[in-house]
Amino acid sequence: MGCKLNFSETSTLAREFERGGFVRVAADAPTDIAVINSCSVTEHADKKCRNIIRKIHRRNPEAIIAVTGCYAQLKPHEIAAIDGVDIVLGNNDKGDLYKRVVELSGKRAASVYCCDVSELTRFFAAFSSGDRTRAFLKVQDGCDYKCAYCTIHYARGASRNISIAEVVAQARQIAAGGQKEIVITGVNTGDFGRTTGERFVDLLRALNDVDGIERYRISSIEPNLLTDEIIEFCAESPKFQPHFHIPLQSGSDRILGLMRRRYTTAKYADRIAKIRSLMPDAFIGIDVIVGFPGEDDAEFARTYDFLSEIRPSFLHIFPFSERPGTPAVDMPGKVRPSVATERVKALETLCERLHGEFCGRYVGSEANVLFESTMHGGLMFGYTENYLRVCAPYDRSRINDICRVRLLEMNENHDITAEIIG
Repeated sequence: MGCKLNFSETSTLAREFERGGFVRVAADAPTDIAVINSCSVTEHADKKCRNIIRKIHRRNPEAIIAVTGCYAQLKPHEIAAIDGVDIVLGNNDKGDLYKRVVELSGKRAASVYCCDVSELTRFFAAFSSGDRTRAFLKVQDGCDYKCAYCTIHYARGASRNISIAEVVAQARQIAAGGQKEIVITGVNTGDFGRTTGERFVDLLRALNDVDGIERYRISSIEPNLLTDEIIEFCAESPKFQPHFHIPLQSGSDRILGLMRRRYTTAKYADRIAKIRSLMPDAFIGIDVIVGFPGEDDAEFARTYDFLSEIRPSFLHIFPFSERPGTPAVDMPGKVRPSVATERVKALETLCERLHGEFCGRYVGSEANVLFESTMHGGLMFGYTENYLRVCAPYDRSRINDICRVRLLEMNENHDITAEIIG
């Protein structure tokens, strides 16, 4: 559940079970063991996890159910009280999950293995494999920022990482498995180097030299960590794609201050301008939170106007979700849910227009697309360098192959039909 970091960890856990002789099955299939890697970024994520646990237990009443991840770290005993749960492991013990499960004998009260946030010091190295054409490679964990709305520091602990050499070794494993694109991920990815005294840009340079990997994307990076050096390197490298995901959260400097973010709108706009000066076709995705305490109509209008001005390629929009234990819980100026919902709708309309305009301007041009294995309606799908979603008639020989295409026509979902020309 949740982020790309969880996806890489879940895939790594699955490989460990497969090496032990287990067979992976679909989520709705009969199972002996179910592992849930939980998210807790919102109350909705917590609720979704509880519902999944109950659904699995109803379908498989004798199955061992193990729950790990951020929800398990933050509220282990709440999860342990759910009927059917056998093991709850915090993020520090995620690497021991396989051993804990296979050692379990007989049904009993749930075993809980969690720890205080100050003890979250281990690094669970992870990358995804076999699930998609792209691999998600975890390079960093934890966060020191303690934004006013966020529980991630309490769920993941302090910022930490493995060394550049270890990350490169994992990238080589991914290349040996045949995957050609890597998405670099972490909790606060750009903070890489906190443990080892290395720099994120030097990690990018080292990964750039890994044979067999033809594409890299940075999953998300804070604007205050997105340096000129990183942007210039990505612009020069044929492997690092013109695709950035940069959290904004608010277009109001006052709200950014209340959120305890580490930049202003002027700094953010400067980063966007720098990217576009070197990569004018870059895809720029932005996270926005609406309804944060103190966000009145004027503050929301500032966010809307700021987004209209910088014109991102896509918006990921979230209504504010109050998380217990965070400073935002006690802040005045609560926004009614109905008001937050209307603001979400307004930004969704803006996103629809901006994304459509961004994608539409490439119709008639040529691009390189890495096609993925899934087939829908006789079509295969893939992404261009700047993250346009492209479809073409399914051709097994083209899967996991970077093809030169001509972009022909965009549909209502902003997918673009393509003709393969090389």
